Amino acid sequence: MELPVQFCEEMRRILGDEYEAYLASMEDTRKYGLRVNTAKISVEEFERIAPFPLRRIPYIRNGFYYDAEVQPAKHPYYFAGLYYLQDPSAMTPASRLPLEEGDAVLDLCAAPGGKATELAARLHGTGILIANDISSKRAKALLKNIELSGVENSFIVTEYPQKLREYFDGFFDRILIDAPCSGEGMFRKDPAMVKAWEKSGPADYAKLQEQIVSQALPMLKAGGSLLYSTCTFSPLEDEGTVEKILAMDSDLELVSMEGYEGFAEGNPSLIGSSDEHIRRCVRIFPHRMDGEGHFLALFHKKGERDTSSVHRVVRNGLKGEEKRLFEDFARQVRRIWEPERLESKNGMIYYMPEILPRMRGLRFLRSGLFLGEVKKNRFEPSQSLAMALRSDQYDNCFRLSVQDDRVARYLKGETLTLTGQETEAPDGWQLVCVDGYPLGWGKKNKNTLKNKYHSGWRMM
Repeated sequence: MELPVQFCEEMRRILGDEYEAYLASMEDTRKYGLRVNTAKISVEEFERIAPFPLRRIPYIRNGFYYDAEVQPAKHPYYFAGLYYLQDPSAMTPASRLPLEEGDAVLDLCAAPGGKATELAARLHGTGILIANDISSKRAKALLKNIELSGVENSFIVTEYPQKLREYFDGFFDRILIDAPCSGEGMFRKDPAMVKAWEKSGPADYAKLQEQIVSQALPMLKAGGSLLYSTCTFSPLEDEGTVEKILAMDSDLELVSMEGYEGFAEGNPSLIGSSDEHIRRCVRIFPHRMDGEGHFLALFHKKGERDTSSVHRVVRNGLKGEEKRLFEDFARQVRRIWEPERLESKNGMIYYMPEILPRMRGLRFLRSGLFLGEVKKNRFEPSQSLAMALRSDQYDNCFRLSVQDDRVARYLKGETLTLTGQETEAPDGWQLVCVDGYPLGWGKKNKNTLKNKYHSGWRMM
């Protein structure tokens, strides 16, 4: 791989004696990773049913390497949301941000959702996850991954940080900023990043990072945590931005993260700093570990967390015909819907997070879990509801083995023919499952199952 001369000179300064080992690593093939979605399946159970060879990523509790020739995005378990495909090093930020159930969490630069879906899994349906991306196009990909993962306590926003600051002053217990960067750590994975680097390098991104962080810090509660990360090696964007963050708020302190033998520490001398706390940052280099480049810094805001600012908004609930039609359907669902968290927007029914701020004036794609739509004399459940349910939470499941060729036909949008005892199931909505894990809906009528799988998600 041909690397820019200026970049190579800087890497030689950063790495010293390790520079040649780094250059050699750039000729290696990239590493492929998947992260098990523990909101749907345990790591141990996934290892038991895994359809292709895996080996553990030693620094990620639910991360695995897979071979390049494997195509996990074409397997039905992917469509069931059992795992997310992600670079091994990119799994690190969400794994190192401390979380507690009930937290209010912000993923500020969230698309396409790799970090947001892991944060949501760790919240176990409690609190709220606000996942933001300023690009509406990227936010649509984020929304799909949030829904595929079965997340029900999220708020998908597409706003600039300064706008969010107007709404969420002192609101969040945890903030993750995986900042836009020059992408030096991704050169091996995506050589096109080299051309982008030559057009817009570290100096441009460092200014942007400073702007983003300055708007994010006021949204963090006392006693809260903020994790800043990049996928670049540039000291200007890494240790340099960390130093700026510390200067912005005297209550912030750098804290250590769970370590790993391949991690390198931050280097204050690269920016001419004498602050030895910068060594608590983590650098990930491809010649030291099986993954691409990354940088992480974990901050704690001094003080006691104030829980009195938690917003528990009561919605108006459902009324009249909407309430009747939804309740008719909900009799088949074995879980409790709190009435005050149900909300209708022009016949679209949502289950709102237990913690919710004011939203009016914000651009957002989704608030809470979209349950389905009330149409003429009927309620139609949504794809996102199917992904949020477990098979033991719905009375009528159409269960298929992963070896059954009808799984692929269902995922391609085909109507299925039922045989034998399958025809004895009651007509109406069926939750289609593969090996017990929901894929979507079908509507049974005698010996056929009309396909209700989301048309935009179909297997190609």
